[in-house]
Amino acid sequence: MRPSIRTRFTLTFAGLTAVILFSIWGVNTWLLESFYTQDKVKILVDAYEQIDNVLLNGKVPTGPYSEGDDADELSNICQEFGEKYNTTIIIMDSTTGNVLISSARDREFLTDRLLKAWDGTAVKEKYQILEKEDNYLVRRSFNPRLETAYLECLGYFSDESTMVMISTPVASIWESVAISNRFLAYVGAAALLISCVIIYFVTRQITSPIQQLSKLSVQMSHLDFDAKYTGKGKDEIGILGQNMNVLSDRLKETIGELKSANNQLQKDINEKIQIDEMRKEFISNVSHELKTPIALIQGYAEGLSEGMCEDPESRDYYCGVIVDEANKMNKMVRQLLDLAALEFGDNTPVMECFDIVELIRGVLSSADILIQQHEARVEFEAQGPVPVWADEFKIEEVVTNYLNNALNHVEGEKKIRIWLERQDENVYVHVYNTGQHIPEEDIPNLWTKFYKVDKARTREYGGSGIGLSIVKAIMDSHNKTCGITNTEGGVDFWFSLDGKA
Repeated sequence: MRPSIRTRFTLTFAGLTAVILFSIWGVNTWLLESFYTQDKVKILVDAYEQIDNVLLNGKVPTGPYSEGDDADELSNICQEFGEKYNTTIIIMDSTTGNVLISSARDREFLTDRLLKAWDGTAVKEKYQILEKEDNYLVRRSFNPRLETAYLECLGYFSDESTMVMISTPVASIWESVAISNRFLAYVGAAALLISCVIIYFVTRQITSPIQQLSKLSVQMSHLDFDAKYTGKGKDEIGILGQNMNVLSDRLKETIGELKSANNQLQKDINEKIQIDEMRKEFISNVSHELKTPIALIQGYAEGLSEGMCEDPESRDYYCGVIVDEANKMNKMVRQLLDLAALEFGDNTPVMECFDIVELIRGVLSSADILIQQHEARVEFEAQGPVPVWADEFKIEEVVTNYLNNALNHVEGEKKIRIWLERQDENVYVHVYNTGQHIPEEDIPNLWTKFYKVDKARTREYGGSGIGLSIVKAIMDSHNKTCGITNTEGGVDFWFSLDGKA
C-alpha cells in the first residue's frame, strides 16, 4: 500500500534536510581548508602592498629607532595587522642588515629566519609556494621546533633595498573542520528530529482536508451524493471542497432527471411494445373472427350463383344465412369501432345525473322480444328512483351488454335477476343469470378482446368476445370498478357508479 500524503510529506522534508546537512558537511570537509588558506594569503599580500605604498611615498627609515611620519605609519600598519590577523612583520635593510621595523616578540628568531631564507641556509626546510610575484612570494612552511605551520610572505619592496617577512601561524584547519562537523552532526540530528515531528503534525492541517475529499470522491463514485465536504478553509483545498459539493448536488439532480427520463422512455417503450402486441393480436383475432362468416357468405353466394337452389325455399334459406352472417360481421365491426374509440379516442365521459332505475327499465323494455325468444324470466328489484353520476349513454351500453351476455348464457331455470345495492357513496348494479359457473382461471381473461370461454357456444349465438371489453373500457373511463362472481346456481356480473348524496 502506498504511504499516505502525510507520511510522504514528512519523509520528503526529512530527506531534503538530510541532503542539506550532508552538503554542509562535505563543504566543510573538502573546501573549508582551501578557503581558509586563500583568505590568509590575501591578508599577507594586502599587508605587503600597504607597506610598499608607504615606502614608495615617503622616506625609508634608516635605523631601528628612527622617528618620523613614515615610521609611525608603518608601525600602525604592523600593529593593526598583528592585532587583527595575528601577523608578525619584520622589515630589514638588505645592505646593512639592520632591522627597520619589527612587530615580533622574538625579533632575533624572525630575523634569523629572514636571513636564512635569502642566503639559502634554510633550503632543506619543507615548504609549499602558494603565490609568487616578481618582488615577493607566499609560502607555507612548518616550524619543527614549535611544531607549527606558518604562512610567510618574503620579498623586496619596490625600492629593492628593503626586505620584508610577514608571517602568520596557521591553525589546525583539520581539527577545526572535525569540530565543526561534529557540532553540525549533533545540531543537525536534533533539528532533523524536531522538524520531522513538527512537520508531521503541521501537515495534518493539509492532509486532513485532502483525505476528506478522497473519501467524498469514493462515495460520489458509488453514486452516494448525500456526503458533503465540511471544511471551512478558504484556500485552494477549501475551494475544491466547495466545488465538489456543488458538483455532487448537480450530479444528483442530473442523475435524478436521467432516471426520470429513462423511466419515461422505458414506459413509452413498454407502451409501444404493448400497442404493437395488441395490434398483432387484434389483426389475428379480427382475421379469425371474420374468416368463418366470410367463408359462409362466399360458399352460399357461390351456391346461389351456380343455381344449386332453384326452389324458392332453398333460395330463401341461402339468402337468410348470407344476411345473418353479414349482420354478425356488421355488429362486430361496430363493436370494434366503439372499443377503438373508447381505448384510443376521446374517452372522457360526459358526467350527468340520471335515474339508473329508469335506464334499466328502458333497456329491459327494448329487449323484451329478445327475452321472449330466449324464454327467460327477468326480475328487476328496485324501489323508487336511484340517481347516479355518469355518462348515461355509455352506462346504457354497459347494461345492454350485461343483459345480452346473461341471455346468451342463461340455463336451467332461465332466470335473470337485476338489483341495485348501495354502499356508502357507491351504487352497485348486479345482473345475475342461472347457468354454469365460469372457471376461476378464465374470469380475469373475460375482459380481454375476443376471449371466449366456450367458443362453440359463442359461435352458436354469434358472439364476438368484444362486449365485456367494451364494458371494461367504459368503467375505466369512469374510474369505477366492474367484476364477475360465481354464485349459487349461476353467475353475477356487477359494476359500480357514483351515487348522488
